[in-house]
Amino acid sequence: MPERFVVTSNPHIATTQTTERIMREVMLALLPASAAAVYFFGWRVLAVIAVSMVAAVCTEAIIQKALKQKTTIMDGSAALTGLLLALTLPPTVPLWIPALGAIFAIAIAKQVFGGLGSNPFNPALIGRAFLTASWPKLMSTWKWPHAAQSLVQQLSASDAVSAASDVISSATPLELAKSMEVQVPLEPLFWGNIAGSLGEVSAMALLAGGLYLIIRRIIDWRIPVAYLGTVAVIALISRQDPLFHLLAGGLLLGAFFMATDYVTSPITRKGRVIFAIGAGLLTILFRRYGANSEGVCYSILIMNAFAPTIDRLTVPRIFGEVKGRA
Repeated sequence: MPERFVVTSNPHIATTQTTERIMREVMLALLPASAAAVYFFGWRVLAVIAVSMVAAVCTEAIIQKALKQKTTIMDGSAALTGLLLALTLPPTVPLWIPALGAIFAIAIAKQVFGGLGSNPFNPALIGRAFLTASWPKLMSTWKWPHAAQSLVQQLSASDAVSAASDVISSATPLELAKSMEVQVPLEPLFWGNIAGSLGEVSAMALLAGGLYLIIRRIIDWRIPVAYLGTVAVIALISRQDPLFHLLAGGLLLGAFFMATDYVTSPITRKGRVIFAIGAGLLTILFRRYGANSEGVCYSILIMNAFAPTIDRLTVPRIFGEVKGRA
């Protein structure tokens, strides 16, 4: 049967996965978190998301046109960057903040390195880091949902924080736990009735989107499992509540939607586990000993820098390969 021995050119493995489909699936998985943000913080959230996405898409189109490159805005990568950036922002930011952040994310973190597939760092996280460094007050002004006012009053009435009720109403659960040793109950953390960035408040919505991506095989389960598992184990060893650390802050958003980025994470299975463990370790270290209460953004960015090295050290050995002798 000579047809069994016909040699064809690469690629030899066919797949229905395309960049457009992957980006579309990830944006679909972010719908629950986006809807939760609108529910808790109001319709202005849609304006923040829209401005960020439009600014990202327009920036990419303008740069590619100026450089006489093929326009790739239809692949959805720029729109996804804008959406992810918006979900990392506080609900009270002026609309020029997501616009500038999206422009920086696309122009500096992506296009400078050659566009999609060449950027070493997650563009959305670079955009957030830029905004945090440039306008720290705007990026750390938090708002509790109206439905959470009873919880705020309950926390303010406790003996430990009775003299700082104004701090309660302008702090995230992680900030309260770190600076005032006040832990918000797990139930509002799970549903999202808390202060925080737009896309991080509802753990339930993020878990639903993350599980969807795993079931659809859009992301590798090893990264979120190893990331979340590392944080939980270290928190337990440190005699802290592991569930609180898992549900609070941007950990779930980072584990499912940021650390799993195809371009900036390792390609080997072992490398992805090492990458995620490193991010989890750094997250706990930043949360406990850093100046800020959160550590997901910088943890992932630091591990992005090590992703190529991790790949080189964990590349599988070729069958039959013989190591050279010195």
